Amino acid sequence: MYAIVVEAETDAARRFNAAMLSAIILSVAVVMLDSVEAVRARELLVLDILEWFFTLLFTAEYIVRLLCVERPLRYALSFFGIVDFVSILPTYLGVVLPGFHVLVDVRLLRMLRIFRIVKLPLYFDESQVLWRGLVRSRHRIMVFLCVVLILIVVLGTVMYLVEGPSNGFTSIPVSMYWAVVTMTTTGYGDIHPKTPLGQFVTSLAILLGYGVIAFPAAMVGAEAATSMRQVQRRPRACPRCHTEGHDPDAAYCRHCGEPLAPVDDQ
Repeated sequence: MYAIVVEAETDAARRFNAAMLSAIILSVAVVMLDSVEAVRARELLVLDILEWFFTLLFTAEYIVRLLCVERPLRYALSFFGIVDFVSILPTYLGVVLPGFHVLVDVRLLRMLRIFRIVKLPLYFDESQVLWRGLVRSRHRIMVFLCVVLILIVVLGTVMYLVEGPSNGFTSIPVSMYWAVVTMTTTGYGDIHPKTPLGQFVTSLAILLGYGVIAFPAAMVGAEAATSMRQVQRRPRACPRCHTEGHDPDAAYCRHCGEPLAPVDDQ
């Protein structure tokens, strides 16, 4: 079960991943159709049957994962473990708490099923590379976000002093909102400068915005490239006994003698 559900190096594991990917996509499609009143009124029974089918399927997968891993609690408290739990919880809550008016509408809880789509990256090796790149560059990203926050506060304060309430910049928080919209090059146009000095500051903010967009992408891209090289050199695991640490050119498991898949097939 571990080789099929957790690992991704065997044909059975690849087929399992493909099946779960299809199930997640179909279940999210059911959630979207369930939010359309006309479709729900006409196909209520079909949608409910499909929802229970996917809920039981993902519940079984969640239980199997807990049984397979060495530390079930660690997985349950991990990101994907929490997503697993949250994605199946609303259907059961809809049965236990259908008459509680304090919840306003149980369907609001049912919309939490959309969290299933967050599991999609779990079945792609490339997403793990990107995630490792984000983790490795997290300190630089935090420093970068602090610098951006300082720029937003400074630009918001400057624009509040330059333009003032008469031109729509009624407070520093409002001016900071303008700075965020401007630096991200969104430009809603609900607040815009009217003085030459304010327009000059806006031009600087837009130019800074392009750097804000490009800089973190370069950081994460460099770390992702490093992670990709490490993945290409990673030791292979035996599909039978799960022993790791084999050389890239090894043809058989050093522990049980099971043939290993070629590096290109992994």
